[in-house]
Amino acid sequence: MKPVKLGLLGLGTVGSGTANVLKRNSDEITRRAGRGIEIMAAAGKNLDSHNCRDVTGMRLTEDAFSVVNDPEVEVVVELIGGTTLARELVLCAIDQGKHVVTANKALIALHGNEIFARAQEKGVIVAFEAAVAGGIPIIKAIREGLAGNRINWVAGIINGTGNFILTEMRDKGRDFQDVLAEAQRLGYAEADPTFDVEGIDAAHKLTILASIAFGIPLQFERVYTEGITGITREDVAYANELGYRIKHLGIARRTEQGIELRVHPTLIPERRLIANVDGVMNAVLVSADAVGPTLYYGAGAGSEPTGSAVVADIVDVVRAMTTDPENRVPHLAFQADTLSDTTILPMEDVKTSFYLRLRVLDRPGVMADITRILASLDISIEAILQKEQDDDTTEADVILLTHEVREGNMVQAIREIEALETVKTPVIRIRLENLK
Repeated sequence: MKPVKLGLLGLGTVGSGTANVLKRNSDEITRRAGRGIEIMAAAGKNLDSHNCRDVTGMRLTEDAFSVVNDPEVEVVVELIGGTTLARELVLCAIDQGKHVVTANKALIALHGNEIFARAQEKGVIVAFEAAVAGGIPIIKAIREGLAGNRINWVAGIINGTGNFILTEMRDKGRDFQDVLAEAQRLGYAEADPTFDVEGIDAAHKLTILASIAFGIPLQFERVYTEGITGITREDVAYANELGYRIKHLGIARRTEQGIELRVHPTLIPERRLIANVDGVMNAVLVSADAVGPTLYYGAGAGSEPTGSAVVADIVDVVRAMTTDPENRVPHLAFQADTLSDTTILPMEDVKTSFYLRLRVLDRPGVMADITRILASLDISIEAILQKEQDDDTTEADVILLTHEVREGNMVQAIREIEALETVKTPVIRIRLENLK
């Protein structure tokens, strides 16, 4: 059979990695796909600065639409990022009956419902394994490997930048801003790190994971998102002392009341495997009824790790090109006409345990006032740790661990505690998950 002709959009980190993997492993890939795969044309902004090791046979251009509109291109690989131009290019490819492979999590999270509907109408595939957790094949694992299971919950460290920062804070006792600056120097964080440290990047990925886990439409706007900028080295140290690690988690959980979608800093018992995922690595823990808990670990970003996932999608597309559309694996794991309108639970109704840290005047009666407020809102304390400050101060840090409580009750309790004259700083609140 003739080789499949690809059009590659983007020659940056992932685009170059994809091209290099395709070239280096071409014989192995051909054996797996059943036919050759060749990049016919590639579009990029700075054609003199790409990191593709071999561009032989590629038509290089700065015009991405010329690649999409090339009649010989059968599969379009979108790796330019963003959601405006990328959406136009992807829809243009679909409208011409071309299959699409993308690593663009924001595009899928925000416009995936539209894109998949158009793809189904045109009978083409949109593959997006590289959009979540880089080189870890988590989409395929949930969509296909766990197809016989009812998924209970998914919890993931799905942003390497945030994980690197929290790891350095724990291991070296460093401050958040200090580690963030190093992450930027090392290229782990952008000049504007908002998407990483405020949880937006993780929320895009969680949106996708929740959809394929529970068979619901993509609903990025319903994800509760909280970043790690408020985490201090004191909180990291206190968590360690109590037997926990702080991780920035994306959590999607099925409950009787609805589905929880939330990204936030989380205390995890240090004995859990996912609590020991450090540095820029990613990991996703999936709990399912038949198989139980399974953990997927690996490089969540990078040129060739992400390129590996892109190439795996390309191979899947090539294998399926001669298959009737109705017999292909559904884009979001469930048949399109069976996606559920299950309620997404408001954050105030989510139930979790909490870590609370507050600085108070070190005098009798303070804890009685705090525990009275907590008791009035049905909040039960599991553990208390008091840390005296320097000898010349009259204040102390108090750390509380609570049993499971409704989020709305905790928000009200914190409001009342902060109004006490004996409480000298805002209450630091971090949710706690056992992940059993």
